[in-house]
Amino acid sequence: MSVLQLYAGPSALSRIQEEGLHSELFDYMLGASGGPKWFVLAGLDRVIFPELFKQRRRPLHAIGSSAGAFRFACFAQNDSLSALNRLAERYSQTVYSAKPDAREISDKGRQLLDYVLGETGVDEILKNPVIKAHFIVARCRHLLASEGRMAQMTGLLASAGANFIRRNWLAGFYQRFSFGAVDAGLHIADPWGMSCQQIALSAENLHSALMASGSIPLVLEGVKDIPGAPPGMYRDGGIIDYHFDLQFGPTKGLILYPHFNARPVPGWFDKSLKSRRPAAASYDKVLMLVPSAEFVAALPFAKIPDRKDFESMPAPQRIAYWQKVLLESDRLGDAFMQLIDKRDIAHLVKPIDFCRT
Repeated sequence: MSVLQLYAGPSALSRIQEEGLHSELFDYMLGASGGPKWFVLAGLDRVIFPELFKQRRRPLHAIGSSAGAFRFACFAQNDSLSALNRLAERYSQTVYSAKPDAREISDKGRQLLDYVLGETGVDEILKNPVIKAHFIVARCRHLLASEGRMAQMTGLLASAGANFIRRNWLAGFYQRFSFGAVDAGLHIADPWGMSCQQIALSAENLHSALMASGSIPLVLEGVKDIPGAPPGMYRDGGIIDYHFDLQFGPTKGLILYPHFNARPVPGWFDKSLKSRRPAAASYDKVLMLVPSAEFVAALPFAKIPDRKDFESMPAPQRIAYWQKVLLESDRLGDAFMQLIDKRDIAHLVKPIDFCRT
């Protein structure tokens, strides 16, 4: 059984055909939103973070929203494997009260970040000369800037309706912000024309920006007035950039994208819109690493974890299930590392065919 599927855009596939698969192909990594879905990718992260790029000397941009941002906050720490294991350990064993409110879930989130970052993590991320972390956050407008439940629900319904008509109408409700390394020089282009305001990460705003990137509306509290950024309410970056539909520069390297889904969608509201596909240019240089359908079918409950597990399973059952997925995910990492530095692997890579032209 093949446990790992590789998908590549045209330029990525061409380079792999010419050069094989090696770490110097890549100048970027992407990390999507998805909460506990990330557990199925943990085994890939456990080899990519400490092993694949351990000899790297030039910058690698790691761009993440929500769970992806949390992962890349681990990647940019000096001991990335230990940080990643702290994230997996604490997040997978999180337990809430019977009916948790946004305050309780937010408090647990802040405690999780404190544990993952430890005493030195913030400083290590800011000073990392190679791994340049970028956290995608959505600044909310109008009703969505409120903490009132009814106001948020109304704002979400209005923005979902706007997105249904045209994706770039989301700009009337949210502004994309990227909190990243001061000297990174990252360029972000959106085929829909939505802007991205870049804010330098600092000791004063890193924790807040990271927390905001995972602050799901209605589920967690928003983060207000992040230092160094315009005043306002900041929430989950996945609202705009759930699985990404963006192009990056200025360097010409490929984009490595471990992902739990073989057909990514641009934004959170696009999950049910089968016609809403990312632009071909956004995935031209992407190599996606995706768990195979056979691998997923062999997991407990024949699925990858998701946030609904908090409600549908008793805590002991859920934790045991998530721990099993974390353990099984190491098979994906082993499969990927067996391909590194091999030239004749192009026949194992499928072309990306889900984009709009």
